[in-house]
Amino acid sequence: MNDPLMEYNESLQRRIPALAQAAGLLLDWTDAFGHPQQVSCETLSRILNAMGLPHASHQDCDDSLRRLLHHDDAAQLPPLITAEVDRAIVLPASAWLYGRSYRVKLDNGDRISGYFTSDTAQPPMIAPIAQYGYHRLTVGEQRCTLAVAPPRCFSVQDAVHVRYPERGAQGRWGLALQLYGLRRAGDGGIGDFTSLAVLARAAAAHGASAVTISPVHAMFSGDVRRYSPYGPSSRVFLNAMHIDPAALMGQAAVDSVLAEMGPDAQDLHTALERDELIDWPRAATHKLALLRRLYAHFRDSADPAPAQGRYELAAFRRDAGPPLERHALYEALDGWLQQRYPDVYSDWRTWPPAYRQATTPEVQAFAAEHADEIDFHVFLQWQAARGLAAAQQAARDAGMAIGLISDLAIGAESGGSQAWSQQGEIINGVSIGAPPDLLNTQGQNWGLGAFSPFVMRERGFSGYVAMLRACFAYAGGVRIDHVLGLARLWLVPDGAEASEGAYLRYPLQDLLRLIALESWRSRAIVIGEDLGTVPAGFDMQLAHAGLLGIRVLWFENFYGGFKAPWQWSPDAIAVTTTHDLPTVAGWWRGRDIDWQLELGILPEDDGPQQYANRAQQRAELWQALCDAGCTGDERAMPGPTQPPLEAVLRFLAQAPAPLMILPLEDALGLVEAPNLPGTTDTHPNWRRRMPADVAHLLDDPACAQRLALLGHLRS
Repeated sequence: MNDPLMEYNESLQRRIPALAQAAGLLLDWTDAFGHPQQVSCETLSRILNAMGLPHASHQDCDDSLRRLLHHDDAAQLPPLITAEVDRAIVLPASAWLYGRSYRVKLDNGDRISGYFTSDTAQPPMIAPIAQYGYHRLTVGEQRCTLAVAPPRCFSVQDAVHVRYPERGAQGRWGLALQLYGLRRAGDGGIGDFTSLAVLARAAAAHGASAVTISPVHAMFSGDVRRYSPYGPSSRVFLNAMHIDPAALMGQAAVDSVLAEMGPDAQDLHTALERDELIDWPRAATHKLALLRRLYAHFRDSADPAPAQGRYELAAFRRDAGPPLERHALYEALDGWLQQRYPDVYSDWRTWPPAYRQATTPEVQAFAAEHADEIDFHVFLQWQAARGLAAAQQAARDAGMAIGLISDLAIGAESGGSQAWSQQGEIINGVSIGAPPDLLNTQGQNWGLGAFSPFVMRERGFSGYVAMLRACFAYAGGVRIDHVLGLARLWLVPDGAEASEGAYLRYPLQDLLRLIALESWRSRAIVIGEDLGTVPAGFDMQLAHAGLLGIRVLWFENFYGGFKAPWQWSPDAIAVTTTHDLPTVAGWWRGRDIDWQLELGILPEDDGPQQYANRAQQRAELWQALCDAGCTGDERAMPGPTQPPLEAVLRFLAQAPAPLMILPLEDALGLVEAPNLPGTTDTHPNWRRRMPADVAHLLDDPACAQRLALLGHLRS
């Protein structure tokens, strides 16, 4: 006799994969070794629960499917529909639309009207719209936003033509830097936006058209031990640690406050500036204390300048609206809870339950009682925005066609401000990572939160668009970290091994259109970090959308040699290295191998073979440099301590890339890299400072010679 309960459970288990597929989860995938893999039902179930899609019963499954497939909303327009200029806009097939009239108000105020077809065999369509923008569609009493995008992103050629039409292709190179590592007298031990402005002007004087910077997303003021720029609290707001305290009220005000704080504070300020490595906990704690006192002076001063500043701050706060208020509230609440509950981590999921939602009575009471602390964090965001905007303006005023290129991290910490503020839209209970591959055989779990694709649609992509606008706001370009995430992300349930995850699909076409639209609204280029295992055809999709990929010297090789520069992609920027890879000098001498052996990442017995492999790779690179005519008459390969930097620059300069980016470490010939993946405290990740004051950094004779060479070759 069949067991009815067993049959019920078995039929329910069969429905979970169908629900998972409707939610965008891939049931199977092919790993880096070419082996087919299947996701377990348990993993699918855990991710579905995290996405807010219950499935404990057949009724739960039906309800979740209806939500995913919008069956309950067949008579409703979605909040936002993406489209392209000069192409008909197809709406979801809904019986109530056929034969009805529609009106579109363009964002420039013009109006368009028309009728949907009465032929139910055809989808309802709106006539092509020639102007890009966010337009308002009205059908009866319903309204919808039409995000009509250009067919591609704003390009490097567009930037040069708009800024300097007489220059043609001039200025096709730039520098890349870790902002925190810039050094300037008075900076208190952390690179700031004033230093960035100084560096941008100096780079422009050498002919650079762009400066790409490490992420400047908001971190955790309540936990200054967390400083990786790729593990932020929010990708919508800015890192207060990059504020120059003297930017608002002048150096005299800073000196006065330091004097108030006592000789120990003054000594600490000086000592932190001299450190070779950033002491993040001490430097950040000191800077916050200094900024807090400066804020009190700014708030209470009757002088005309601070009074005018308070008007500007009020306008900034009004324009930023509720998202800024929630971020400032998170920062204030996090600091307060850590004082009351020392064991509480800067993670809202560990807070007392009454504080885990921004709308609870307890949180509202806290906001009323701690208004000044919230005001302080609003002040910090205003100061950071002013500093970053000033750096971009300095770059443009100095003649850069692009200026700053900001970096959009792949995600924000699951317990941070953005996830707390956007609950529902950010999936709670999973983390972004990567499956096992050739380099990381156990897979990776980055602890970062991911957008829910179907909630993004339900909310009209509002959170995603806000994040894009924040990154474009003060830059001439954006680099999107792990751009493969526009198509799919590897999600790992909390508490599971990194290998026990699954891929979640994202609405690639919608996201590419929104990126292109924001790119043109901001007149900013877009670069997608497309390194790693790229799905077939994905690079062509990026190229079609005008997103530049990234080609790195170390990866542009094949068995037995390196690609000639003219074989590199014309749809990607060319770089010597990245923040996660060795510098040219470090690679040439095998410094990355030294570190991996020293820290036990590689077994000691592997050392001789690794060094032998590198010697072979050096010979292959040298041969490629010679074949490309980059070594002049010199045919003898230099030794391990003599990296052929100038030859490498000549090599990359020949690539058909629309933009070549040189990391500051390679411009200066430095050996050490900013980051060593797979390490935390054992390697000084994100702590290295530049060897000289930013005002004179590019004046180093060897550096100046390399930049002059680039200016000549890429003009």
